[in-house]
Amino acid sequence: MKFGTRILHTGNEIDPATGAVSVPIYQVSTFKQERADAFGPYDYARSGNPTRDALEATIASLEGGVRGFAFSSGMAAISSVFLIFSPGDHLVVCEDVYGGTHRVLTRLFSRLGIEASFVDFTDLSKVEAALRDNTRAIFAESPSNPLLKITDLQAVAALSRERGLISIVDNTFMTPYLQRPLALGIDIVVHSATKYLGGHSDLIAGLAVAADPRIAEQIRFIQNSFGAVLGPQDSWLLLRGMKTLKARMDLHQSGAGKLAAWLAGREEVKKVYFPGLPDHPGREIHEKQAEGPGGIVSFRMKDEKTARMLMEKVKLPALAVSLGAVESIISYPLTMSHASMHPDHRLRAGVTGELIRLSVGLEDPDDLIEDLSQAMIEYGR
Repeated sequence: MKFGTRILHTGNEIDPATGAVSVPIYQVSTFKQERADAFGPYDYARSGNPTRDALEATIASLEGGVRGFAFSSGMAAISSVFLIFSPGDHLVVCEDVYGGTHRVLTRLFSRLGIEASFVDFTDLSKVEAALRDNTRAIFAESPSNPLLKITDLQAVAALSRERGLISIVDNTFMTPYLQRPLALGIDIVVHSATKYLGGHSDLIAGLAVAADPRIAEQIRFIQNSFGAVLGPQDSWLLLRGMKTLKARMDLHQSGAGKLAAWLAGREEVKKVYFPGLPDHPGREIHEKQAEGPGGIVSFRMKDEKTARMLMEKVKLPALAVSLGAVESIISYPLTMSHASMHPDHRLRAGVTGELIRLSVGLEDPDDLIEDLSQAMIEYGR
């Protein structure tokens, strides 16, 4: 079956107890047992809940993994995956990684004795050069946040297998509709499901999917032990949001393509980052491993003052943290997604004052273009 059919027919869409065509919200903390020494499939909701189970099985099916896991946020998913490592372990991470991932590695896991090196993943030789004897994993985003740099995921998977490392990819920007890293040989996929998978700015959630049963069992142990699980209400909302993923993503990326082309022709704009543009670095690699450019457009205005003025003058996109929702969201990486990065690292990663990230929503792209145009004209006055 094609993805548009599979996302609606995953095998987890019907409630087995009643036949309901939407799995109910099992708003319960504990489950009655018949015997003290023989439990049923559920005992305590941290360890398992039917609504969450349906979500976890669904994302595992869509990503092509052996098991999925739902967490209370994207950072809870990423942090729980990092907890499979031990003091003395080392990770190699893409340089312009999401600011929250950079923060948790440099300010929390560093205190636990887990080190991270940040390098440019567009050059695999730099990734290989950063490996140490104690390196245990490689962590990539492709496209990366916010500059949409492209990593050759198949090459990262091959390098990881060759060196006995675990490969991890944050697939938030692409979703399993457009990119399936596990099929390219990656071991673990993580998502901030708050974004495109939820799609409506009404929940906070994280997901992880493992390709290998042994790794899946490690994540399962941490999920149950650490306890940062997703509640049944948000699990149900996420299941509902995922049903329209294909329809939404098709509109997101068609609108993003139109806006990216328009921005590239504006004299106020110095540079546009979008995998669908002909001159985007790594486009050929992206087209081999993904089935579309996605819905994020980043661009540099001529200076920081122009960027700040534009964000304040637009009327349709919300100036806000986050992305991937039905409404367009315009963000300022310098003070939002990457604010927690050390200024020197931000500069090295290219996150500077003139950079804007636009998550293109489902509005008519002509209306968004008109709005951005009036904001630029208003600034010019």
